[in-house]
Amino acid sequence: MPHDLHIVDVFARERYTGNQLAVVESEGTTGDEEMQAIAREMNYSETTFVESREDPYRVRIFTPEAEVPFAGHPTLGTAHVVRERVADGRPEEVTLALNVGEVPVEVRERDGRETLWMTQQPPEFGDELDHGRLAGVLGLSADRLDTDWPVQVVSTGLPTVLVPLADREALTDIDLDRGAYDDLTGDREAKLVHAFCADPRDPDNDLAVRMFAPAYGVPEDPATGSANGCLAAYLARHAYFGSGVVDARVEQGYEMGRPSLLYLCATDRGDDVRVEVGGRVVDIARGELL
Repeated sequence: MPHDLHIVDVFARERYTGNQLAVVESEGTTGDEEMQAIAREMNYSETTFVESREDPYRVRIFTPEAEVPFAGHPTLGTAHVVRERVADGRPEEVTLALNVGEVPVEVRERDGRETLWMTQQPPEFGDELDHGRLAGVLGLSADRLDTDWPVQVVSTGLPTVLVPLADREALTDIDLDRGAYDDLTGDREAKLVHAFCADPRDPDNDLAVRMFAPAYGVPEDPATGSANGCLAAYLARHAYFGSGVVDARVEQGYEMGRPSLLYLCATDRGDDVRVEVGGRVVDIARGELL
């Protein structure tokens, strides 16, 4: 049966920037195999399916290769569509029931614009990995990583390997070695490799990042809310900016021609870290999935 289809750009400053997302109002009538086929057809980093029309809204997220329990830009983009097209009265907060649990999304103003913010699941801090090994995965020499900070696995629902780099030139020069990537991630739950540096293009920003997840059919992602949520937790836990409180602007996607802007807020409260990730969502198209 036909379903309403929406395309939005997430973490975008304007149309045709940020990360593309397809949102299908499936209302629980689409099977797993068909959802995966639709995600492969769309071929965006993720496609989401809104399975209910009541808060909390049941949502499932698929990459072109697999279903994932959580992802950041699909959460914000789907919340935007739910708020504008599904919920009554454009509520200031909606809650999505994802496979990782319930994730609230609220509307707040940032830099004079309406911005959606999600509160991510409490982070889990995992293994610290060898800098040299991750240099090999990224196709860089070991001296191009910033060894003052650890390479670490962090998860707020989707485990991510966080890799500190020395500068933006190193970030730009990444040439992912697929064999080394497969060796690293093959026996790990963490399939996302998220490289970052404190050397952004825009002086108003604090960090520049790139994210790679070929195991999920995403060679590179232009804007990654989940991985940047993990990064926010890491920055707070390690006091990267000098304290356990983070309020940062992050740029991503420039190497792909999809410049993106993400806002990160985190507070290390000792026993846990509160993580919020925000960004703008821009409508691109509406139609019908036949």
